[in-house]
Amino acid sequence: MVLAYHLILSAYGFWLPNDQRGSWSEFVRAYELAAFGPATKTNTRRSVAGRRFEPSQRAAMQAALARQPVVFDGRQARAIAIGFAGYVGRSMVPVHACAIMPDHVHLIVGRFRLSIERTCEQLKGAATAQLNREGIHPFADVHYRNGRTPTPCARKGWWVYLDSAAHVRRSIRYVNENPVRAGLRPQRWSFVTPYERCEEGTLRVTR
Repeated sequence: MVLAYHLILSAYGFWLPNDQRGSWSEFVRAYELAAFGPATKTNTRRSVAGRRFEPSQRAAMQAALARQPVVFDGRQARAIAIGFAGYVGRSMVPVHACAIMPDHVHLIVGRFRLSIERTCEQLKGAATAQLNREGIHPFADVHYRNGRTPTPCARKGWWVYLDSAAHVRRSIRYVNENPVRAGLRPQRWSFVTPYERCEEGTLRVTR
């Protein structure tokens, strides 16, 4: 049984549809990426981040994008967290860990009344709305013909199914340690609910 999800939200340009390691995309939408081959669709829900790839090809793909890859600064990371906090407060979705990195976000999300697909989209929407409210959207000066601003996030998201309490705890540790491994300060967010196993097969959360 799935107990939680390790959800990864990518900033624009971080994980491309034809990444050599695999992607969640079924086809390449951006014409500028077509020269690098078809989408590398994978059906696994295990992490593929550790697979080998050619850095120079990835750099060339990013350079070919219509816009510069998004790199969130500190103010933008704080705005994303405020957006998440608002959504968590309204929906009561359990979030057990969160790391907002410069080009992607890790979250451990507990089982919820909505599907993980829907939860993913609503979290991205809440973060984008807060970036817009604060006037610090990475593409604030870019608009489509309909007046809308391009999303700072990649389409969809990536999630790994966590089917045991031990797996959940390992993933929480991984997310919490992610900023430190990247040379950043540890992160503590008010909307994160600690996760606790109280007995075999029974889980609870405590605030």
